[in-house]
Amino acid sequence: MTLEAVRSRTLAALDRLSWVGPLALRLSLGAVFLGTGWGKLHNLGQVTSFFTELGVPFPGFNATLVAGVELVCGTLILLGALTRFAVLPLMAVMAVAILTAKRPEIDGIRSLLAFDETTYLAGFLWLFVAGAGKASIDALIFRRKPSAASVRSRIDPNEMAAEHR
Repeated sequence: MTLEAVRSRTLAALDRLSWVGPLALRLSLGAVFLGTGWGKLHNLGQVTSFFTELGVPFPGFNATLVAGVELVCGTLILLGALTRFAVLPLMAVMAVAILTAKRPEIDGIRSLLAFDETTYLAGFLWLFVAGAGKASIDALIFRRKPSAASVRSRIDPNEMAAEHR
């Protein structure tokens, strides 16, 4: 077997497994934020105090809002339901967390990129652009119907020629 044949077979096998990456990212991010949202909802007093220390306006309201966003959107991401919509509020939460809670720790690009929040933000951005993947509720609900052009491209050209005679 040639190197090109091994490469071709390997790439074909990896292509068949392309659904695993988005699923793994969704499961990990979803589980993290479902858990943090649940924890915040059950400790709103502590979260409100922390937000007060950070100078977040309307700390009680924002603590409840963040807890709800993390719980609901984390669950949606875990399931792969409305994923592109669900990541947007979480991206905002991570941006605010970096600008408030993490701001004193920023001493350059390296420290900024090392934050968990930055990694979460990158994962959310990827899900926003790429979508939830094949192993998701989104894939079931929003399955694309083949266009007429793609259906025609799968038809044997000889059949098409016969139709036009």
